[in-house]
Amino acid sequence: MNIFTTLDRRQRRNLGVLFTAGLLFWSSLASLLPVLPLYLRDLGGSEQQIGLVMGAFAVGVLLCRAWVGRLADQRSRKLALLLGLLAATIAPLCYIVVKTMPLMGLSRALHGISIAAFTTGYSALVVDLSPERNRGELIGYMSLVNPLGMAIGPALGGFLEAWTGYTPLFLLSAGLGLVGLVCTWQVEEQPLAPSIALDSAATSSKQFWRLLTSPRVRIPALVMLMVGLVFGALSTYVPLFIEQEQVSLNAGLFYTAIAIGSFVVRFITGRASDRHGRGLFISLSLVCYALSMLLLSLANSAEAFLIAGTVEGLGAGILLPTMSALVADRASPLERARLFSLCIGGFDLGIALAGPLLGTVAAQASFRAMFALAATLAGAALLIFMTQAGKDLRHSLRFALGRGQDVYAYQAPEPELVLGQSQPLSRH
Repeated sequence: MNIFTTLDRRQRRNLGVLFTAGLLFWSSLASLLPVLPLYLRDLGGSEQQIGLVMGAFAVGVLLCRAWVGRLADQRSRKLALLLGLLAATIAPLCYIVVKTMPLMGLSRALHGISIAAFTTGYSALVVDLSPERNRGELIGYMSLVNPLGMAIGPALGGFLEAWTGYTPLFLLSAGLGLVGLVCTWQVEEQPLAPSIALDSAATSSKQFWRLLTSPRVRIPALVMLMVGLVFGALSTYVPLFIEQEQVSLNAGLFYTAIAIGSFVVRFITGRASDRHGRGLFISLSLVCYALSMLLLSLANSAEAFLIAGTVEGLGAGILLPTMSALVADRASPLERARLFSLCIGGFDLGIALAGPLLGTVAAQASFRAMFALAATLAGAALLIFMTQAGKDLRHSLRFALGRGQDVYAYQAPEPELVLGQSQPLSRH
């Protein structure tokens, strides 16, 4: 972690505040993972209704991703962070008040807005503060907030619900979001130069969705869509699967196993992806996702569930920071938040679809069949990435195996060009 000694005092302070806010945010969200599906069942929800409500947060994400991306690029990364934490504070309070499935779905959609706003602002601001040649390493360290929050939140949420019930847990989740909101007020960001902000505003509305057709964004977004389907099944149905199989395991510990795997691997992945390329590590992560879903489809003991969770954690710990670094590599500063929004938007859409689609498989067949299908989806994502990540099959395979450069990496314009006519946002 010597990279932090190369940063100035202001950068270190901002990164420290951001890390604290991120840890609180993810702990708040993750505390509900092992409990919310069971709460919905206790309210009378069927498996398909539970899937729809749990996936509804992705609807909120999708509805505001484009707007949040433009807000972060044109106005302020910090404003996006504050919006996300405000929604994370309010949504758990709504769960206490509402008791019907449609209203729970609306509350869950509000929680989705928190994810869209916070993750977009956080990712863009971390990259803004990162030295380019150590970008992957710093993103890897700063992304540790996710596995740490996923370790603290589910374990705390599962035991607190068992000890005191649902309401204190929802209050805890809201309280963590509120403290994170207070922390974020301390972040100092460098405002965009007026000319840059004006150029970004003038071109953003017509270019945002056009960016999705660019090959530098389309394939990462598609891969994240398929991983989102896998993660949606994991986050919604594992607690119910454990209960159905009568396995003696607190579901919170399953998510803690995910967090441990994700935490450990991030210390290695960021620096290694700077040195050996992003493609190799994205491929490895997709192998881990496929293997973990296969293990889940066969799991019948606490040990088997924990092993599957750890392997999934390895996949998540490699994929999420490496994909963030890949998008940062391919984006100009003017479009950074919007490219994050589009790429992670694929993940959000996958989660939204996982409830109704994979929930139907679980209802009509079994949870085991559903996780076997999820393993197939992860394998398909690997195949797509290895054959489509570059401009042709040869370049794609070389990049995915760590043997070639990313042909879509952004190249900053030469200084003499900056003094002349402004450059377009996208080269593709």
